[in-house]
Amino acid sequence: MPFLDDPTFRVSLLETMMLIRAHEERLAARATPTTLGTCTAVGQEAAAVGVVRALEARDRILTNHRSAGHLLARGADPGRLMAEVMGRADGYCKGKSGSLHVSASELGVVLTSTIVGGELSLAPGVALAQTMGQQEPGGITAAFFGDGAACEGIFHESVNLSVTWRLPVLYVCENNQWQAFVRRDETMPVEHVAQWVQGHGIPAQTVDGNDVEAVHRAAVNAVATIRATGRPYFLELTTYRQRGHFEPDDQGYVNADELAAWKQRDPIALTTQRLLADGVLAAGELSHLRQRVDAVIDAALAFAENSPWPDARELTTDVYA
Repeated sequence: MPFLDDPTFRVSLLETMMLIRAHEERLAARATPTTLGTCTAVGQEAAAVGVVRALEARDRILTNHRSAGHLLARGADPGRLMAEVMGRADGYCKGKSGSLHVSASELGVVLTSTIVGGELSLAPGVALAQTMGQQEPGGITAAFFGDGAACEGIFHESVNLSVTWRLPVLYVCENNQWQAFVRRDETMPVEHVAQWVQGHGIPAQTVDGNDVEAVHRAAVNAVATIRATGRPYFLELTTYRQRGHFEPDDQGYVNADELAAWKQRDPIALTTQRLLADGVLAAGELSHLRQRVDAVIDAALAFAENSPWPDARELTTDVYA
């Protein structure tokens, strides 16, 4: 894997994961039941970074309510993203979307859907537009969703349509073991979602979603396969949501031992240990990375807090139905 042979690239994966974690934790610390809420994906950073960094500018992304990692890995401005979550006018959608409906067309992020599985219903249409020349030639559509969305009927409808019409869709299931407040094994008779797609005749691979380099290898292979065949591919990334369903959330429904065990496999800690052991990163450089990330997040928060509230007249703009 050429990029993974490059020490600078490997460190950049770590720094992006650190940025995502810091961004989400800073917002979570500010969350209250009445003023600010957000869905985080703390613990899932390797899944987002590993896949998004395998995509090209001509590719399109559809994501779900845990979208900050995908957006930041794609190059979203942390200040504008924070401003959006805080409902400010300088946000990506003028403060109208919060954390649950962010779109950023300039980044190729078509939408964030808070409807569970909503992005799956739209992915074949976006991919069809790509094949009809309405997007940049050779682009693919990456649809991110969780194991909860995989339990929706639209999941099978979407996969079936993409296979039948031979559409360039990369399905990325971030299996984080939780479906809102319900444990995955309470709704699924099998451990892996990948088992469900075999009957659709789609190539499928299950990967350790907490290992960013393993995710990136699998994503690069999946993307190359889609571009060569024009057909869909399915990736299941096994990971764990370390924080609650929605901030603030006390996670009283989570088994403490299970959570502690998964935190031992924290994706940022695993990558840090690997880079230190490989001599790619020194302790001093790690400290510098942390300082740089903190400075970026400090500046992002200041930008968001200084951004104005939307004008009341904005209430009726950008409304299409």
